[in-house]
Amino acid sequence: MDIQKFQESMYSLIVETSTNLPKDVRRAVKSAKQRENAGTRSALSLTTITNNITMADDNVSPICQDTGLPTFKIKTPVGVNQLEIKKAIRNAIILATKGGKLRPNAVDSLSGENSGDNLGEGLPVIKFEQWEKDYIDVRLILKGGGCENKNIQYSLPMELEGLGKAGRDLDGIRKCILHSVYQAQGQGCSAGFIGVGIGGDRSSGYDLAKAQLFRSNEDVNPNEDLRKLEDYIMKTANELGIGTMGFGGETTLLGCKIGVMHRIPASFFVSVAYNCWAFRRLGVKVNPETGEINEWLYQEGEKIDFALEAEKAAKDEVAAAAESDVEASREITLQAPITEEQIRELKVGDVVHINGRMYTGRDAIHKHLSENPAPIDLDGQIIYHCGPVMLKDEEGKWHVKAAGPTTSIREEPYQGDIMKRFGIRAVIGKGGMGPKTLEALSEHGGVYLNAIGGAAQYYADCIKSVEGVNFTEFGIPEAMWHLNVEGFTAVVTMDSHGNSLHKDVQQSSLEKLAQFKEPVFK
Repeated sequence: MDIQKFQESMYSLIVETSTNLPKDVRRAVKSAKQRENAGTRSALSLTTITNNITMADDNVSPICQDTGLPTFKIKTPVGVNQLEIKKAIRNAIILATKGGKLRPNAVDSLSGENSGDNLGEGLPVIKFEQWEKDYIDVRLILKGGGCENKNIQYSLPMELEGLGKAGRDLDGIRKCILHSVYQAQGQGCSAGFIGVGIGGDRSSGYDLAKAQLFRSNEDVNPNEDLRKLEDYIMKTANELGIGTMGFGGETTLLGCKIGVMHRIPASFFVSVAYNCWAFRRLGVKVNPETGEINEWLYQEGEKIDFALEAEKAAKDEVAAAAESDVEASREITLQAPITEEQIRELKVGDVVHINGRMYTGRDAIHKHLSENPAPIDLDGQIIYHCGPVMLKDEEGKWHVKAAGPTTSIREEPYQGDIMKRFGIRAVIGKGGMGPKTLEALSEHGGVYLNAIGGAAQYYADCIKSVEGVNFTEFGIPEAMWHLNVEGFTAVVTMDSHGNSLHKDVQQSSLEKLAQFKEPVFK
């Protein structure tokens, strides 16, 4: 095989997976957008999502800034050198990272050091299987940390919140899957997709669950029991009212695929792999002699071009909103730095447009600030939970290539204390935060703003310049970037009056979940 040509093929696969959403996923997003009521927060989110998909197409840039942990599943004919394949993929990963198509995500688990090129011990994940066909089948999934953290595994029998006892039967499996959707809320960038693995041990169960994500979202399960279960989950999960980004709404789940394997008598695991709306999964068939791509996978059917539909959709949304009884959100423009008085005027549901300066801060920054002084004056300022994709030009100037929000709940142990200590007035992220932060917002005069998860191109376009950076030793995603923004839009979901949309949606979805306690499958 021409290994250089194969490396080029793998580079193309990586770039396409990161920047170009598959056809089946696009159709699922379009269906969700058509179902949503105009004028709602979920409708606003879906419009932002479809705009972001178009911008990623146009810019050939990452759909989401968290390009995840690249996972390859490869089937090779007998006699193909898998060592050469692995080396070519690693080289392609380095090139894609250098070109800003992947964010450097490989972190040493002991030292915390970022390798800078997405290579490291055990990374990327490459799983080989030999088969009798005469071509190489390579499939890649880029699954970000926000949705990866919402993976969950159940050991039956057990008690489930809202659903009661789940036994070792099809109905117990049903309850586990419904609970997995409920527990993800908006933190996994809903509306999402799930892959479910029934049986196996703890590791093979998760492998089976993730393998389901490599199926087409529109295929039909050959197992009749699992087909019925998939259909049931799709219908019922979308009655929970969690909605896009956890804002409430008509669509919570975009796809559900379930697989089964044997188990040992003592263990009964149900494993769920959750994936966000930015479902980046593609595949290719490669000629084992030339190394060239013969065929792209997941290309069946119509490819939705959201740019072509945008103008018509905008007109339809305006007309529908005019006839809707949904209360319009207040829209407020803020110029950073922000005063406590301005913050106290904001309430849950307000749409905020931000101009001025904001500072990124993720896990490493929050831990550092909990123990050390800030490198700059943060009084009245905004912290953005974001790990951007950054590139430096020939003159040494930094440019933002992708900059969507990360999941905020990880910062719950630190956030309230840091806001009070440094005078921070606003925090931007996704998925909401917990009671400790909510209490601090009331006491201090702060607000939590929910940006649209995965909309990395949309928000990168709002960033007009990079004015500085601190803590580059933490790695590009974890550094504190100083950003000047214009028209950066987010929704108030936790205010300084003790209100939390996330708390309300979780409670209402739990009440709806409890309606499905009674057996469905015998």
